[in-house]
Amino acid sequence: QVQLVESGGGLVQPGGSLRLSCAASGFTFDDYAIGWFRQAPGKEREGVSCINSSDRSTVYAASVKGRFTISRDNAKNTVYLQMNSLKPEDTGVYYCAAKDYYCSRYAQSFDSWGQGTQVTVSS
Repeated sequence: QVQLVESGGGLVQPGGSLRLSCAASGFTFDDYAIGWFRQAPGKEREGVSCINSSDRSTVYAASVKGRFTISRDNAKNTVYLQMNSLKPEDTGVYYCAAKDYYCSRYAQSFDSWGQGTQVTVSS
């Protein structure tokens, strides 16, 4: 049974940092790209970042490039999203998702999703 579990969300002041984790089980983790998406209230879900399976190459949305870093630890079946210099517009529910091998900008390309973790950036 494929399972993705996010953790690490919370309330943080603008300029602060959080590290999200996505723990995976039930599939061959090494063969899957893992993406992070977010959804703010009243807005569509948007892609934040993604890391490919084999070469671990990464992609970022323009809005987070230079502030967020995605990484993966295949020994722990876990992907991380380090978020620095957080802004109020980063607020939303963050989801991780898995698809085979290569990242995609399209959420519908991802097969499995976690339940999400809330990130709130506010003073």
